[in-house]
Amino acid sequence: MDDDARDRLEPLPPSAKLVYYVLDAEGRFDQTGLAEETRLSTRTVRFAVEKLVEAGLVEEGFCPTDARRSVYEPVDAADAESAASGTPPAVVAED
Repeated sequence: MDDDARDRLEPLPPSAKLVYYVLDAEGRFDQTGLAEETRLSTRTVRFAVEKLVEAGLVEEGFCPTDARRSVYEPVDAADAESAASGTPPAVVAED
């Protein structure tokens, strides 16, 4: 975890920090998976994820196996910097 992420985590509630640490260490999770992994209620996880998304630390995506669910993953450091500066992230074309 870089210093920028630490600075943005500092004012957040402990539940948001725990959710972020799990996502940072383990990768993508849906809300139910985060609740099981952290042993927090789904309502608390939902609140924590909201705060992390607002802080630009976590992004929400679609679950590939169930379109009704969302999955969450930490934002890459480069993407976070560009979001903070207001410039779009660089897109690398694949051949």
